[in-house]
Amino acid sequence: MNIRLKTALEIHRIRRSSRIIETLFQELREVIKPGITPKKIDTFCERFFRTHHVTSAQKGYRGYPASVCISPNHIAAHGIPNEIPLERGDIFTVDVTIYLDGWHSDAAWTFSVGPPNPKALYLIKCAWKASMAGVLAARAGNRLGDVGAAIERTALRFGCSVLEDFAGHGIGEAFHEDPVVANTGSKGVGQPIVPGMVFTIEPILCLGAPKVKTLEDGWTVVTCDGSLTAQYEHTVAVFGDRTEVLTLSSFKPEEHLDGPPFF
Repeated sequence: MNIRLKTALEIHRIRRSSRIIETLFQELREVIKPGITPKKIDTFCERFFRTHHVTSAQKGYRGYPASVCISPNHIAAHGIPNEIPLERGDIFTVDVTIYLDGWHSDAAWTFSVGPPNPKALYLIKCAWKASMAGVLAARAGNRLGDVGAAIERTALRFGCSVLEDFAGHGIGEAFHEDPVVANTGSKGVGQPIVPGMVFTIEPILCLGAPKVKTLEDGWTVVTCDGSLTAQYEHTVAVFGDRTEVLTLSSFKPEEHLDGPPFF
């Protein structure tokens, strides 16, 4: 494992990139209406990237064809934007990685088309709580196993499943760096968390069995039982006295532990 610790200046550069994703999610909330297609959302994101002079790190990555990943309902990850209209009550995750002046940032947000039904709302809140539990455990002096344990414990407490096929990762000059940040684990084990580490926390939760399969397009991952999925992903930077969520500047995570500020 080769973990590249970042300087304060390098973290500042990742923070600049991260703030742009946060702004994108806030603007997306205003354009999501019944009938909008994932392809139109992808086009909106492309225009947003051009306006803010950033590059999608996903487009062309290992052949991925779009600027963002859009994963509705039972699609767990890597959904390719298409022309199928989203309907009232659908939930979907937008996963964004951008590149600005040599530095990457990565985040994902689950949205609802209109008010979510009770089952979807429960999952949204559970996914948020699990991600926040991971953030709060990602402190200097802890270990990465503490992060996974906090995520897993929170999900199970609320009756949701964690998709173990996916994990967070280091990020910086490269899209994916060490370490791997598992979404399950045991307290007190794994890589020590030290100041200068920058990584993502990105659990994907579902309401059914945590089993997935990849479709023939080679990208789209769905739950085998068709159960709903939700995900919140954050890029975090570890300091000696705190951990900063770089992709959430407009509010403090500890003030929003029960659910996301918008969906």
